[in-house]
Amino acid sequence: MAVEQSGRRLAILTEGHTEPVTGKTASSVLRYRPEEVVALIDGTQAGRTAHELLGVGGETPIVATLAECKGANALMIGIAPSGGRIPPAWKAIILDALNQGMDVVSGLHEFISNDPAFVAAAAKSGATITDVRKNNENEVAHRLNIREECLRIHTVGQDCCVGKMLAAIELTNAMKARGHDAKFVASGQTGIMIEGDGVPIDCVVADFVNGAIEKQILAHQHHEMLFIEGQGSLAHPKYSAVTLGLLHGCAPHGMIMCYEAARPATHGMEYVPLTSLAKLVEVYEVMANLMGPSKVIGVAMNSRRLDDDQAEVEREKVRAELGLPVCDVIRHGSDELVEAVLAMRPQLVAR
Repeated sequence: MAVEQSGRRLAILTEGHTEPVTGKTASSVLRYRPEEVVALIDGTQAGRTAHELLGVGGETPIVATLAECKGANALMIGIAPSGGRIPPAWKAIILDALNQGMDVVSGLHEFISNDPAFVAAAAKSGATITDVRKNNENEVAHRLNIREECLRIHTVGQDCCVGKMLAAIELTNAMKARGHDAKFVASGQTGIMIEGDGVPIDCVVADFVNGAIEKQILAHQHHEMLFIEGQGSLAHPKYSAVTLGLLHGCAPHGMIMCYEAARPATHGMEYVPLTSLAKLVEVYEVMANLMGPSKVIGVAMNSRRLDDDQAEVEREKVRAELGLPVCDVIRHGSDELVEAVLAMRPQLVAR
């Protein structure tokens, strides 16, 4: 899946959901492509700024209507809700954008391009509809012609929505800043919207999940290192299948464990307790090693619920418990994890 990014000026629709979890698509695009965003549309928060509600995006305004997004040439659906349905009240806004000739970009499971009214409006105005999750992946994995000299690092999680994409992007950018040839491999709709390519792994037919991410590895293994975005968690009752297929398809040399400090229970299933990090490190390593030598080499802590002092206490606790480098890549920077990745290079060459 490729997403055209040249010259786009985005109005991002987050109506009623301008917060970091459900609104993570908007938040992430604002973090990594702020120059493309004209405004967020949320009538419940009009007059405020993106930074006030999302902690990113600076003074990007939040407005009540599409008409206030002057200069925008595309409407992006800025939420990633469980189930991925289009909120019914949003359909009129989407239709208005298409009637005006604005492109529409959506990462929802419910495809804009499956609605005859939307398709007719786009055809009449010349607008383009991009359903990021729509795909025709139909290849199984083969485990052939994989260049082992390309270091593969995979972000895995204690739960969903803990920052696996963010950690992978931050590590990619940090490696590039140090002069390394690194590539972020997106496996979800938001990552694809940011990177411009990737595969929407949670919308691939089950038999082809492993093959779809393997195809991404083969396409990008001319780089020195790949940072593959994780999805879900092996311990999440809803999403463990896609997590395992992704893990086996990318066959990582190393993994970064991602979690959110002070999260009380499994996301979206508050009656399910979280599995401990120590247990998950063990489980991820066992499952990954079915495909080849692999280990967890560091921990990316999402400490948004903690203040600075609490974050340091948590960081030292997890370091002591797991014997691994731990950092919040936003609060602390990613240097500890960068060094852990670079330490794998001699081991890889020696294999």
